[in-house]
Order: sequence, then C-alpha cells, then structure tokens
Amino acid sequence: MDYTRLGHTGLKVSRICLGCMTYGSPKWRDWILDEAASRPFFKQAVDLGINFFDTADMYSLGASEEVTGRALKEMAKRDQIVIATKVCSPMGKGPNERGLSRKHIMESIDASLKRLGTDYVDLYQIHRWDYDAPIEETVEALSDVVKSGKALYIGASSMFAWQFMKALGYQRANGLAKFVSMQNHYNLVYREEEREMMPLCLSEGIGTIPWSPQARGFLAGNRKPGDNPKKSGGISNAETARAKSDDFAHMLYYTDRDFEIVERVTSIAKKHGRPNAQVALAWLLQKGVTAPIVGASKPGQLDDAANALTLKLDAEDVKALEEPYRPKRVMGHV
Repeated sequence: MDYTRLGHTGLKVSRICLGCMTYGSPKWRDWILDEAASRPFFKQAVDLGINFFDTADMYSLGASEEVTGRALKEMAKRDQIVIATKVCSPMGKGPNERGLSRKHIMESIDASLKRLGTDYVDLYQIHRWDYDAPIEETVEALSDVVKSGKALYIGASSMFAWQFMKALGYQRANGLAKFVSMQNHYNLVYREEEREMMPLCLSEGIGTIPWSPQARGFLAGNRKPGDNPKKSGGISNAETARAKSDDFAHMLYYTDRDFEIVERVTSIAKKHGRPNAQVALAWLLQKGVTAPIVGASKPGQLDDAANALTLKLDAEDVKALEEPYRPKRVMGHV
C-alpha cells in the first residue's frame, strides 16, 4: 500500500480509502451487508495496509458507524487508522435533526463518536452544502469541534467551487480551522469536477477523496442499457441487487456515451491484462487525487483497488479513455 499526505496536512493516509456505506443494515438498503458479512472486508482492508475509512451518520441511519467502530476497534490500533465521518443528512423527522446548523453539528459529532466508540474522529466532513444555514455559522461550529478535540481535521463534500471558496475564504479571514479535503463526485463518466473544483483544490492544497470512483460499479463493464429501469419500462435486468435498486446510479449514469467509455475501459483492461476496476482507479489515481473512496461487497474488489496502484497508464491509454467524454449537467449535489 502507498501512503500520501491529506492535502497540506501532515496526516498520512493510504492511497485507497475504504468506503463504509456498504456496511450496516440491509433494512436501510437491500444491498447493504450486515455486521457479520461486513467484518471480513475490514480485516482484508487492514491486512492490505489500508488505514483510511470513510463513513457517515446517515449510512444505515447510524448502523454503519456502529459496525465500522466495532470492527476497527478489534482489528486495528486507534493511532494507526484514520476514521472519517460526515454530517448534514436527515437523522430523524425533526426540523433540527438535519443540516449544518450549530445545533445539529454539535449534537451530531457527539452521536457519531458514541456510535463509533471513539473519543475523536480524524476527519469530520460536511456531507453537502446546507442552503438553510449560514456558512459562517457552519464553519465556526466546525472550528469549535476541532478546538474541542472531537475532530482533528474538517473536510467538505460535493458542492459548487464558489461555495467551497467562500467557506475557505471565511475560515482564512477569521482564523478558523480550515477544510483540508474535498470528497467530490469524480470518475471517468463524470468529469465535470475538472472544470473548477479540481483546479481549486490543487491551488489551495486541498486533498481530494472522490466518491463513486468506479461510478457505483458501472465502470466494471457488467451493466447494459436495459439494466436501467428508468429506460426499460420500470424493470431492471441487472445482475446484482445494488444495480437493480440503486436509483441514484440510474440517475447519474447509463447514457450512450457512458457505455462507450466503458467499452474503452474494457479495451485498455484487456491490453494490460487487468480487470476494468483497476483501469478506472488507475486513471483516477493518475489525475492527482489523494485517495478514491472504494466500496467493496465482494472479496476481489479490495484486491483490485490495491493492485490499481501498480498499474501505470501511458499517454495513449489516457487519451483513449478520455476521448468519448462529453460535458454533462452538474450531478451529485444538486
């Protein structure tokens, strides 16, 4: 496993981050693995040298944090791992059980720490932009979370670049704890982040930890146009439970151009004798990201992620992979 600094911080993270949304309670989503089924993936990740684990309070409505916390407490030393979680999404029906108000942030960090079974998280992230809470209130509350020792660093997730820069500017001007990372939507079939967010992060020394680096499994090459129920009379022919029921993926991907890109990935994969997943991740790793967030529900998926670090794509490979892409509307945070 390779390690790198998270942005301009001194924190060292593995180049692969294990995304823990897959682990929690199948009552939340039918493709989620329960605790017993999840444990082997945490063990495999630790054995591979992965030290970076990302979850969120809303994943399985807290159960993901509980499963993640128990597994890591048993399998790793706290000072050798980096735990990241997120706040913003609804955690109840009440008007203050969501968003980025000071009230919700302060209550949520305590609830997350209790579920994770730890005194602090390494990285506390805002899951989305909250249009109802002043960003000044949000970043001041987050800075207080850092000062209290409940989080060591703070990060953000999908938003417009102007929003991120507004927050960074206010933090800098007022001596507040600064965002050190951006968890954005970035992969071979969604590259709109290359316009503003990725250059902004490079300029400001912000670490990038993209979600859905393999387009929620789409780039693996095992999907067909008929797998999208939105285009096939409401019936999905997909092979996996997630492909059948993941409405978010159906909204984001499945255009003709997307399938053309997958064909290019498959061609490059055959050239190198590697699975599609390794090619998709290798491309992303060569685009300057810190650590793509990889989900795993099958034994070989973490091996593919680790082996992607050894695959170097040449200029012709990169050109072939990128050539079919055409601009898309902003997706993932609006």
